Amino acid sequence: MSDTFPPGFLWGTATAAYQIEGAAREDGRTPSIWDTFSHTPGKVAQGHTGDIAVDHFHRRAEDVRLMAGLGVNAYRFSVSWPRVQPTGRGPAVQRGLDFYRALVDDLLGHGIEPVLTLYHWDLPQELEAAGGWPRRETAYRFAEYARQVGEALGDRVARWTTLNEPWCSAFLGYASGAHAPGRTNPAAALRAAHHLSLGHGLAAQALRSVLPAGRRLSVSLNPSAVRARTRSPEDLDAQRRIDALANRIFTGPMLEGAYPEDLFADTARITDWSFVRATDPATIRQPLDSLGINYYAPTVVSAATDAFAGRHDGHGEGGHSPWPGADSVAFHRPPGELTEMGWPVDPSGLYDLLLRYTREAPGLPLMVTENGAAYPDRPGADGTVHDPDRIRYLHGHLAAVRRAIDDGADVRGYFLWSLLDNFEWAHGYGKRFGAVHVDYETQRRTPKSSALWYARLAGTGVLPEVPVG
Repeated sequence: MSDTFPPGFLWGTATAAYQIEGAAREDGRTPSIWDTFSHTPGKVAQGHTGDIAVDHFHRRAEDVRLMAGLGVNAYRFSVSWPRVQPTGRGPAVQRGLDFYRALVDDLLGHGIEPVLTLYHWDLPQELEAAGGWPRRETAYRFAEYARQVGEALGDRVARWTTLNEPWCSAFLGYASGAHAPGRTNPAAALRAAHHLSLGHGLAAQALRSVLPAGRRLSVSLNPSAVRARTRSPEDLDAQRRIDALANRIFTGPMLEGAYPEDLFADTARITDWSFVRATDPATIRQPLDSLGINYYAPTVVSAATDAFAGRHDGHGEGGHSPWPGADSVAFHRPPGELTEMGWPVDPSGLYDLLLRYTREAPGLPLMVTENGAAYPDRPGADGTVHDPDRIRYLHGHLAAVRRAIDDGADVRGYFLWSLLDNFEWAHGYGKRFGAVHVDYETQRRTPKSSALWYARLAGTGVLPEVPVG
């Protein structure tokens, strides 16, 4: 296997608005569902919020210079919907758009390609109060917002992503309640999943209507590499069931223009899916220029037994499951190395997904739009931050990407999650995914060893060896 990546490969880092920006009440920004959720006692570890986060709103220029110093040629960021359109309705707020105009100009000035994500989970709270993603109207509001951002930034942003991980928005937000808005209604979660997909399709149409020719559209999914614990018929059926809920619920309508019939059958006791109108799948299936794949760990399942206790699916083990209609499925933590999130380190899952979507969507380029790991990084006595575990993690997963390319996958780029340590959703500031360490008291940024390792890769396109020691 070659260690050299193709010419023109995008080497990027990625962030999300609520996790890094702060400035929660500046320039007309109003609360998102994550502002409300994080300010609700007991929802986020240690009562942490994104009010300040890592102050990227005020340190934008510094952070872009930091990226330039790392040699990355692309940066994937999200726009804060309530910063641009505070109520989720009506005209855009120019002060909010001005922040993103300045960010994009800074990136382009440093030779870094902006990769813009319209929705990374920060629904305006007013839209949630009106029903949120389970309500069809939210999909139309999202398309209006997409059009406004497209009109403002389409002259300088070439790569656009509609949604980031709609599975998390729907099922962690509305079924398990582990994420904002914290609802625990399986039927609402399935409606939310459909309306997120509908919003994707409507937003893609809206963007195509206002963007200059040649702009590229994508969506970033977090497909699960679902594995049966054994080859028994019962475990294989558990695998099929979770594959429908994790993967085909989105790729079916987005890539094929139809929902999988087994998904409808599996969830029939929860909903009759009457909220899906006859024309919706065609609206959802819009032409894409690439498909974003976010990957962290595989999912191991079996048929549930009386002896099984707990749910080890990487999404918490609370009393409410994010898997509607899958009460008969058990989730298992495989043996071996774990990250600080308790997620297994297994690059083969990323390889499997890249080859799967190469087969299922031939001709559609792929991007690894998120991949990374949390470890308990601490500065040493000399102020440096060494994170050899993360370097090994990245090396293994990038080697899997390179092997997938050798085996026929058309992978065009890789975005390391994340540029900066930041607000890690319900975990607050307790989990560090960044290639750059952030001292949350002083906001001092310190590139970790992994950032310097990644910079060598970005500069040469050749996978470096893992340092010894």
